[in-house]
Amino acid sequence: MWIAKNRYWVLRHGKSIPNERGLIVSSMVFSIPFKPYPILSIIFLIVHAIQSQENGTRPEFQLASDGVHQAQLAAQLFQKELEAKNIPLADIRICYSPFSRTRHTANVVATFFNLPLDGPQCMVIEDLRERYFGPSFELLSHDKVRHAQCQFLQLPTVFAIRHEKDPLVGPEGGESVKDVAGRLARAIATIESKFEGCAILVVSHGDPLQILQTIMHASNQDKEPTCKDLASILKEVQVAPILSQHRKYALQTGELRNLELLLKRTTLREAVQPHFIPTLKPA
Repeated sequence: MWIAKNRYWVLRHGKSIPNERGLIVSSMVFSIPFKPYPILSIIFLIVHAIQSQENGTRPEFQLASDGVHQAQLAAQLFQKELEAKNIPLADIRICYSPFSRTRHTANVVATFFNLPLDGPQCMVIEDLRERYFGPSFELLSHDKVRHAQCQFLQLPTVFAIRHEKDPLVGPEGGESVKDVAGRLARAIATIESKFEGCAILVVSHGDPLQILQTIMHASNQDKEPTCKDLASILKEVQVAPILSQHRKYALQTGELRNLELLLKRTTLREAVQPHFIPTLKPA
């Protein structure tokens, strides 16, 4: 059963500069190293107040050139799918995370359709932001993290966080899978309250889109839900046995997936079949 008022596609942002550099950029708060001395602490607070720009929205962390190409390819495929379903341009809505890499991706797609990013058919939704992995990992390279001892689960890498045994528990100072699922359910509820009968393109990040697919697929498998509204149904399925499967819905950078196809598939194996992986032309 699925009672959504709209049709949904998800698009992971194109390959970003942090992807190229192997950097973890997941925070909505600008990071400044803390200095454990009184005078430096005061300076830290002043600078932190002035430099309120968020890591995720910093322009130097937008798409790499390959990522722009991936976003263009995804836009072309999205157009083909809309044409196949006879969905007019007026029914497109692009909802995106405020991070620079997702905003850049959304802008590439919007430009392809001649839609202004600040127009009524595009909407930034903060709840679609990247999963925050905590201050211990923010702005570190994956190489450095691999050589650091991760205290969470006593495993040696940040990837332990993404494969946690308990999706209800997050890394210190960061978000659990359930934390992210909760705000993604709010994001969908917001979209459903504002639009009806539209083709929604959700532009977000790897982990959030995996988690979103997980709860939407689980909601669709509930043949007799106790709730009638979408937000409540999505909340019902936010339990550990379901959320722990989120890594099985992985997306490549720039990959577009039609959730209508996902929701029609009844088994997990069918649900996670790749829909589109952009192929870059040789340089």
